[in-house]
Amino acid sequence: MTQNPGSTNPLHGWFDNLVPWLLSLTRSPFVLLLQLSLSISPICVPNRSFVEGIMSCSSITLFCAVISILISISISVAATEFIFNTNFTSTNTLLFGNATVDSSVLILTRDSTFTIGRALYPSKIPIRFSDSSFSFATSFIFSVTPQPNHLPGHGFAFLFTPSTGINGTSSAQNLGLFNFTTNGNPNNHVFAVEFDSFQNQEFNDSNDNHVGVDLNSLESTASSTAGFWNEHGEFKELRINNGEIYQVWIECLNSLVNITMAELGMRKPRKPLISLSVSFSELLLDEMFVGFTASTGQLVQSHKILSWSFSTSNLSIGDALVRTNLPSFASHNDSIFNSIAFIVGIIVGGSGLVIICCIVVYVLVSIKRRGTKKPMDDDIEDWELEYWPHRFAYDDVYAATDGFSEANVVGFGRNGMVYKGELGRSKVAVKKISVESECGMREFMAEISSLRRLKHRNLVKLIGWCKKEKGSLILMYEFMENGSLDKKLFECDENTTLSWEKRMKVLSDVATGLLYLHQGWDYKVIHSDVKANNVLLDKDMNARLGDFGLARMQPNKRTVDKKRVVGTVGYLAPEVVRTGRVSMQGDVFGFGVLVLEVVCGRRAMEEGKPLLVDWMRGVMERNEIVVAVDERLKVEEVGEEIDEMERMVCLGLLCAHPEAGARPTMQQVMNILGEINKDNSNHRTFEQIKTSSSSTSFVESDVLKSGR
Repeated sequence: MTQNPGSTNPLHGWFDNLVPWLLSLTRSPFVLLLQLSLSISPICVPNRSFVEGIMSCSSITLFCAVISILISISISVAATEFIFNTNFTSTNTLLFGNATVDSSVLILTRDSTFTIGRALYPSKIPIRFSDSSFSFATSFIFSVTPQPNHLPGHGFAFLFTPSTGINGTSSAQNLGLFNFTTNGNPNNHVFAVEFDSFQNQEFNDSNDNHVGVDLNSLESTASSTAGFWNEHGEFKELRINNGEIYQVWIECLNSLVNITMAELGMRKPRKPLISLSVSFSELLLDEMFVGFTASTGQLVQSHKILSWSFSTSNLSIGDALVRTNLPSFASHNDSIFNSIAFIVGIIVGGSGLVIICCIVVYVLVSIKRRGTKKPMDDDIEDWELEYWPHRFAYDDVYAATDGFSEANVVGFGRNGMVYKGELGRSKVAVKKISVESECGMREFMAEISSLRRLKHRNLVKLIGWCKKEKGSLILMYEFMENGSLDKKLFECDENTTLSWEKRMKVLSDVATGLLYLHQGWDYKVIHSDVKANNVLLDKDMNARLGDFGLARMQPNKRTVDKKRVVGTVGYLAPEVVRTGRVSMQGDVFGFGVLVLEVVCGRRAMEEGKPLLVDWMRGVMERNEIVVAVDERLKVEEVGEEIDEMERMVCLGLLCAHPEAGARPTMQQVMNILGEINKDNSNHRTFEQIKTSSSSTSFVESDVLKSGR
């Protein structure tokens, strides 16, 4: 590591003393003697021109020396520069949380869940100068590596921050930058560039592989898919968390920030990935720390910084990083399927088949297009005609929502924003979602078409759909006048909260709807995101399960394979998090968490508190159920229904059991609910729950701790 000594404050005082000393040299005895000799008589000085030359040279040299020193000191006071070339140590960096240094590599997180790692340069960086301008350049080499037996997530960020430590931050999707209460606070004074491998709808993330600029908030001011633009103007995506090594350049000249990334060994691409203007004078304080932060949730990956350079004066500081002989972290499969011979054989053998298939498809499509007249001008693909009866005109939907006005936003679903609108005389809820490919769109439409036939009093009805452009789909549902259950549970006082009787009715309605999805139709429909936000209340306060537009159907199997987690962390069953496979048992787990929320009036996850399931387990073991019941119910009703509430807590914990095989089916849940209503307090499952050993703790069974 090298550091410009001008980054330390003592130079200011030294400089203040140096200037008078330099000026005093002009009044030294030698200079004064020469001046006196010249003034007395030319006779006293044999070679007057020689002496005058000395005086002239002396003055010029002294003046230049003074100016040179002034400039040098001015630059050294203002500039900070350092380089780490795989020589990180615990003494030259400030480490917080799970951040460590191993073999001179900075490791922010490893294989632990719900962790934060932060590493900062130990001295503050001076930010503002006399002309209010601010420039800096930083470059770093990183690798994000998935961990065995874990689904990968979440990400890391380079940041300017006014303070050290990780207080006031959260793990998982918060990246160790902010928490629920500090996110978006203008007093954060944080500039960050995030490298995020998980898509969070609440932050309007564009995808699960993006780079974003965060100004006091996790909702990025500017973002882009991770990658680079090559010399031909073509964009190449780079997967952040595949274990490969990448280099990043972040350069700021006054207020213009350019962010570029590339594969290790490449020259910096000419075209930046992100370019934007940032008002640093309003964002940052006079002195700031710089460094990195990373986090994991239930999703886990290792975040490593191999090299790092930073300068407030040298925009080419990235060239000083060593890019050879670096360790490799990518896992490579040496099986026959990755061999050159196998790949060449597949290419050669399959080329002929591909050509033949293309010709056949082209002929069939051409014939079909000649005989098909498109009934609308709204960019309809031929395959969409199969789902035509349920399609609405985009212009009608646009008008129904007043142009998708922000004033009509009623919530955020799992896949997009939800608007209220009116189609004809009917109120509708309109959701805009994105589908990545035409193949995915066709599969999605097939499921939507089938799901539209689901008709049940406890399911939100899907009315229809429309599509404006490729990759964008709009769904219309019937509108629920009383909104979502979470508003009635967590965002109201004791005068407007739901009574215990109404809460029991809601749980019964949700269980009935889930039972229909699992067993009441031709297909087994797995919802995969049962939570309070997806339980909607109609005008008569009947509960309906919604947002199952991306639920999975399977005629004969109980488990559906998926390559990434679908659902909300906190409601996800442990096996779903580990394997990525959704199942009916996973839906039961989500229902169990919902039961506990309804009884306690507390969210599954709250900042600074243990996970609701873990907390309730301890409460039950201590026989303190009364303490856990929503205090807004205690005022009038808890005395009479405490036994019923205790049995509901037992049911919730049974459904949220860490082992999938120990959970009841939704049919059994309905039977248990019926027995609770009959006041059968000796149901065997309740006794088993009460007497179960604490060794089957939820912590040891991989149930989620906190965060998302």
